[in-house]
Amino acid sequence: MDYFAGLDVSVKETSVCIVDDAGKIVREGRVASEPEALLQVVTNNAYRFKRIGLEAGPLSQWLYSVLAEAGLPVICVETRHMQAVLKAQINKTDLLLSLDRRNPKCL
Repeated sequence: MDYFAGLDVSVKETSVCIVDDAGKIVREGRVASEPEALLQVVTNNAYRFKRIGLEAGPLSQWLYSVLAEAGLPVICVETRHMQAVLKAQINKTDLLLSLDRRNPKCL
């Protein structure tokens, strides 16, 4: 089974949401915005990631480099671009818009 992760990065903590290919949340939590803490979560052998979306921001380049060097399928996502993708969906719902980080189609 393929998994997708969304990383909402802030200076101190990063919110992590992992969903399966059906969009079901399998793990959600927060870790320190440090490469070691993020790598512990995303290198877990329980998950085979198809894509890891990292929110664009001040720490993005640093964290992106570490995750990419670890061989992970990471992309950097601009928040406004993500919102535009969701608005263009034919079958959008208010719930989907409020949970956009959990939508594997966006990653």
